[in-house]
Amino acid sequence: MKRKQKKTSKKRGAVILWAVEIVVVILLAYVLAVFLGQSRTNIGQSMDVTISGGDKVLLNTLNYDLSDPKRGDVVAFKPGGSKSSHSYIKRVIGLPGETIQIKDGMIYINDELYLEQRDYPVINSPGMASEPITLGADEYFVLGDNRNHSSDSRVASVGVLTRDMLIGRAWVRIYPFNKIGVIKHE
Repeated sequence: MKRKQKKTSKKRGAVILWAVEIVVVILLAYVLAVFLGQSRTNIGQSMDVTISGGDKVLLNTLNYDLSDPKRGDVVAFKPGGSKSSHSYIKRVIGLPGETIQIKDGMIYINDELYLEQRDYPVINSPGMASEPITLGADEYFVLGDNRNHSSDSRVASVGVLTRDMLIGRAWVRIYPFNKIGVIKHE
């Protein structure tokens, strides 16, 4: 009788351990999906060559709870804080307190030429940034990497972003499968 009770006890202990492991895995998957796994599909060509139209990326939504957005970050946001609009994906160029202007196709930050690490095309249309734009304490200026085919902070329908409009930082492309990889931030 005692042997049967020991075997039953061991089986019960193994089942409980197995159930706890499953619960831990499910909770871990949930946390990863909520904070590091929201996906967005890039629409259009505004981020070519970094992210093409139709590419799917994962967002780190926890990142900006722990640190400030940095120049060069690729971010997802909804223009005007809209809940129903599709997400835009752009690159952060201007940070809070800075003055941004586009002159002769080049970006100036605080009246100094901003030299980017990559060769982007000369900007044909400066839009609202033809005049200096001074960002508030909680505002960011974003541009698409395909500078001449992007609706970004240069146009009134997008404008400058406030931090609460940022959904997260794009960190990895998950589709198409032949282009899976980490997204380069400058």
